Amino acid sequence: MLYKKTLHELIDLINKKEITAKDVYNSVLDRIHQKEKDINAYVTVFEDFEENKKDGILKNIPIAVKDNMHIEGKRTTCSSKILENYTAIFDATAVKRLKEASATFIGKTNLDEFAMGSSTETSYFGTTRNPWDITRIPGGSSGGSTAAVASGEAICAIGSDTGGSIRQPAAFCGVVGLKPTYGRVSRYGLVAFASSLDQIGPVTKDVEDAALLMNIICGRDEKDSTSADVEVDDFTSYLNSDIKGLKIGVYDKVFADCSTDVQKSMDNSINIFKSLGCDIKSVDLPNAKYAVSDYYIIAPAEASSNLERYDGVKYGFRADEYENLKEMYIKTRSEGFGDEVKRRIMLGTYVLSSGYYDAYYLKAQKLRGLIKQDFDNAFKDFDVVIAPTTPTEAFMIGEKSDNPLQMYLSDIFTIPANLSAIPAISIPCGLSENGLPLGLQIMANVFREDNIFKVASAFEKEFNLIDKLPLD
Repeated sequence: MLYKKTLHELIDLINKKEITAKDVYNSVLDRIHQKEKDINAYVTVFEDFEENKKDGILKNIPIAVKDNMHIEGKRTTCSSKILENYTAIFDATAVKRLKEASATFIGKTNLDEFAMGSSTETSYFGTTRNPWDITRIPGGSSGGSTAAVASGEAICAIGSDTGGSIRQPAAFCGVVGLKPTYGRVSRYGLVAFASSLDQIGPVTKDVEDAALLMNIICGRDEKDSTSADVEVDDFTSYLNSDIKGLKIGVYDKVFADCSTDVQKSMDNSINIFKSLGCDIKSVDLPNAKYAVSDYYIIAPAEASSNLERYDGVKYGFRADEYENLKEMYIKTRSEGFGDEVKRRIMLGTYVLSSGYYDAYYLKAQKLRGLIKQDFDNAFKDFDVVIAPTTPTEAFMIGEKSDNPLQMYLSDIFTIPANLSAIPAISIPCGLSENGLPLGLQIMANVFREDNIFKVASAFEKEFNLIDKLPLD
């Protein structure tokens, strides 16, 4: 049952020579064989253990990687037909750093096509299902990564977060998911969706594992011009801190937009922080309510630019029958992209087009600045800001598939952190009446992941769902 354990527990057992890395790999692989037909967390599973000869902290423990990051020699599909048979020719920097820390990899996890979605239903390789209730979605776009960790099909995983794509599914699956400060982790080798918003981060069973992975994947990278030259702390040193006197701002104006279950879980979370001696007050973020509208102008605009490279000329899928170059472009994209990706390309192209740029995209960038300003002001008075991760529990598969606007609102509480470039974590904070997990989001100022780990670690000691994860 090694697949049930956390990363730090397994490292300790290997160091004591009580188990081997191959024991862990085989345990996880057996679990995949047992559960994958129900969960569909993976696009590709690596059946053979590939020993990493480096002597690093990760001791050959297998990690799952979202299938929009490159592992040299392995498929990178972005869960899209257009990249179904594409093999990566280099490692993403985050993957390279994991390899240097002696990680091995168990597989590439499923996602919404090109990370565009909130439910992992837009994948060309089929819907991923929530291991707590397989009639429900796991969230998205990193639904494969969070479902794999929650079900024991992975010890831990790496995901990407553009508008909540790590935190929202982490909340729905009852695991820990962190979006670092923009620039903390190199995006080199991450297939771009929206370049000013994308960030790579960990998905784990507990906060300590998230800190361990952050120690490894963070740091300046010359191959990514947006990578920040900021010293990487030992994030594990902030665990088990006394948070008495810490100032916490509660974004409680949104509670009325949440289900009763979420409201109750937030009230309980606030009481836990009060019992830990924190100074709790309401915080106002007046422009955050416009974040979803703002995001769905900026993100599609960047996506329409980033996805123009998939035209059937150099790599990826190419339509079989065409009479000229223009027809090849049209047929390749029509057949290769799914509906949600096409929708966002069209939205993005429209808001960037002549005559509409000033009316939409320019205004959206100005609003983004105001949302960032709200957080700057909040962090003058507070160490962290807390809010629900999602307004509801995980919804049913197919429930919002025909209503894109309702689907977009799934990320209403997570998007502001991406627009503001700040770090944010989702940790379990309760169960709904249906027995489904709910998430607490903790946000801090740029490069203040230390405060996030202090607060998340202290809260986790008072409440966690590790023993309730669907690992049996």
